[in-house]
Formats: sequence, structure tokens, C-alpha cells
Amino acid sequence: MSTDDYTAPPAPTVALEPPAAATATVDPSPAAAMAAASAPAPARTRWAAIIWGTLFAVIAGNAIFLLADDARREGIAGWMLDLTPMTVTSFALLVAGGLVLLLGAIGLIRRVQRRAASRTP
Repeated sequence: MSTDDYTAPPAPTVALEPPAAATATVDPSPAAAMAAASAPAPARTRWAAIIWGTLFAVIAGNAIFLLADDARREGIAGWMLDLTPMTVTSFALLVAGGLVLLLGAIGLIRRVQRRAASRTP
């Protein structure tokens, strides 16, 4: 059998007229209004994930920068050995305060998103 004997199937036809559903008028019934109102809302941007991802990326970038060079690594080791208990406590409180600030900002963004979603018809 050669390729000359092969006949291709006919090409699919395309309808030139719009389907009947596209030309139908809008149904003013309450059921149609309820169906239109229950349509899914568009996806929200997850700002908390963006903020946390950015924070972790910054921490990872700083860690890679600081640990990639022997001189910087030795400098950090010397600095950590010279820390006093009061300094460690101060840094721990600073980190805890930063996390509280970050969580508060994420909460505010979430409240704004929910308020905007509730106002959208």
C-alpha cells in the first residue's frame, strides 16, 4: 500500500450562525438571577503567601550570601561568640516584634480583601 492510496477524512465543518443559546434573551426570572448571583467569584490574590514567600526568600538570600565566603562565615562565628545574654535577649525580642508586625500587616490585608469581596456585587 502506497501513500498515494490514502485519502484523508473530510475536514470538520464550522457553523457560521451563532448557537441559539447565544441569541436568546436574558431571562428575568428569580431563578435566573439566583443562578447568575451564585457564579463563582474570581480568584483572590493570596497576599499572605506572597509576603511570607518574600520573607523566606530574603532570609535564604542573606544566609547564602553570608555562608558562601569563608571570611564572612568566620566573621559571623566570631560575632556570635562575642554576644552577651542581654544582646541575645534583645535580638529575640526584636525578631518576635517583627513577626507580630508582619502578622498584623497580613491581618490588615486580609480584612481589606474580605471587605472588598463583600462589597462586590
